[in-house]
Amino acid sequence: MQSVVHHLRQLHSLGPASNDHLSAWRVAISVAVPSLVLLLLGRPDLTIYAVFGALTGMYGRNEPHQLRLKHQLQAALVLLSGVTVGVVLSVNGLHSWWLVGIEALLAGVGSLYSDKVHLRPNGPFFGILALGACASVPVAVPWYAALLIAVGSAAFSILVGFGGWVRGRAWKPGAARPSASLRGALRRRAAIHASRHVLAVGAAGAIGVLSGSGHPHWAMAAAAVPLAGADLPSSVHRGIHRIMGTFLGLVVVAVVLLPGPWAPLRFFPGAEAAVLALLVIVFQFTTELFMTRHYGLAMVSFTPVILLMTQLAAPDDPQVLITERAVETVVGAGVGILVVVLIRSRFIRWRRNRGPAPAGGAAARQ
Repeated sequence: MQSVVHHLRQLHSLGPASNDHLSAWRVAISVAVPSLVLLLLGRPDLTIYAVFGALTGMYGRNEPHQLRLKHQLQAALVLLSGVTVGVVLSVNGLHSWWLVGIEALLAGVGSLYSDKVHLRPNGPFFGILALGACASVPVAVPWYAALLIAVGSAAFSILVGFGGWVRGRAWKPGAARPSASLRGALRRRAAIHASRHVLAVGAAGAIGVLSGSGHPHWAMAAAAVPLAGADLPSSVHRGIHRIMGTFLGLVVVAVVLLPGPWAPLRFFPGAEAAVLALLVIVFQFTTELFMTRHYGLAMVSFTPVILLMTQLAAPDDPQVLITERAVETVVGAGVGILVVVLIRSRFIRWRRNRGPAPAGGAAARQ
């Protein structure tokens, strides 16, 4: 009960600051430079690949430089794998059930990998988000060009993250990132966690496809959010934050994209794409500023990032985008919470029925 009350209080409270502005600037620079290069080349529609590569900079926030370097290389593998699979699906016209099946499977694989190398932010969320987003837009350049943009952006973000070492030359001998050997009880927990991802992401995507949504990948990504919680209350907490933050973020998107006297785009005729690209950079900065302090507030900014770069890559009716984003977020977060509740309850009952492990058994060896 105390845990539930604690998480309810967190809905309207900020976590402690921890050099958030430094991380926010690193990520903003990582996003800004490749995005501005694409803008100068007249290809803001390719910003989506640059942004997902640059999200590598979100990892290793407060680690020593050599550990941040390793952490970001591990994160880049997840993000670039998502972009690569998404581009392949898009090029080959594999959508609908193909997308659901492949993304659900890779959500499970990404969960196991994240648990093994201790990614922070934990889980495969950003990898499957990149997969779904890249699969949902047409590839307007040769497939390898899209991948090179993502790879170059990821490499630049790693360079930015390591740049502080040039000034301080601080290197901690013997420092190492934790890595788990998935054996025994730890392997069972990791397998259960991965199965949650496969079930939640797959179920949310299936609902999206059956409902006729044009963006079922949004539901699949939202379904992975509650699974990052350490326990049931924190899973519900993250799901609620996801919904609340997304809805407030959609208000921002509506102000930007919907026609009206308040719309900023009407003041820049002929330069709408440039304005959207610049807004993506600004909103990514504020996303990272609140990512560890208040997940809901971070989603207020991250929602415009996703929708604006989607609009740059594949322009659509803003009302449709906003409506589908709202619906898919509620569906995905709800499915994720439900899966956590169901699988957790079944696992607890299984453990109780199984009884305590013998002293010389697997539990003792752990």
